[in-house]
Amino acid sequence: MTSPEENSVSNTETSSPEAPAQAVVEQPELPPAEQQLAPDVAEVHTAEPQTAARARIENGETLTQSLLSIIVIVLFVITFVVQAFQIPSESMEKTLLIGDYLLVDKIHFGQGGLSDWIMPYRSLKRGDIIVFHYPVDPSQHFVKRVIGLPGDHILMRNKVVFVDDMALNESYAVRVPGDHNFYRDNFPSDTYYSPEVDAHWRTEMPKHIEHGELVVPKDMYFVMGDNRDHSLDSRYWGFVPRDNIVGRPLVIYLSLRENREGGSDAGNGKLLNSGRLLTHVWQFARWDRMFHLVR
Repeated sequence: MTSPEENSVSNTETSSPEAPAQAVVEQPELPPAEQQLAPDVAEVHTAEPQTAARARIENGETLTQSLLSIIVIVLFVITFVVQAFQIPSESMEKTLLIGDYLLVDKIHFGQGGLSDWIMPYRSLKRGDIIVFHYPVDPSQHFVKRVIGLPGDHILMRNKVVFVDDMALNESYAVRVPGDHNFYRDNFPSDTYYSPEVDAHWRTEMPKHIEHGELVVPKDMYFVMGDNRDHSLDSRYWGFVPRDNIVGRPLVIYLSLRENREGGSDAGNGKLLNSGRLLTHVWQFARWDRMFHLVR
């Protein structure tokens, strides 16, 4: 017969192997709601980096699209609407000065047809200032004033311009008193040619002279610089074809005086290089010509 102490020990020994199982059973179980919530929380934490990455990609695509749109608009404006040019010579003084930076309106002059009803075009008129591809070298751009329209008869005597036997009132023209040149001041001439006359124009010009006057052909224009005594223009190289005309100067958006301290560069009308230009812009700027309309 066993004692109570032995029974107590015996019961303890026999129940000890089941203790781990009881420990597992007695651990609190997660409620069903918490068990369902745990995976959801994990999914949210996983999705946050993916959403941020996707947002960055979308922002990058949006920025790229915006930049492309800006480039397309700029190219469209430069190609069809307005373009910037710089005046490199004195041939249009005092209207345009060396160092004037222009915005050129490229849609002002229409070619005729249906488009003239849609856009605010108008035809070229005598006295218009135009920018055009130089007929001798189309890679260069020139700016001059229209003097002769198709069909006009042009004659110059002692620096005075006659169109169809009528002397033009040219308040914009600059002439140097006492500076005489027979070919330049008495145009056209079939007996005397200036050494500066283009070789092709020398042979072509006599074909367009009638009774001592130069007749402007169809779709051609006769142009001259306002600084009459210092302008190589239609007197020296011929007519400007209509297709060569780019547009008209609209406004002077920047004007800089010449660099008089630039040695040889000052004589040929070149401006300062871009680095020095930015450094000295306040010194060389002509503030009174900023945003001046060209007429």
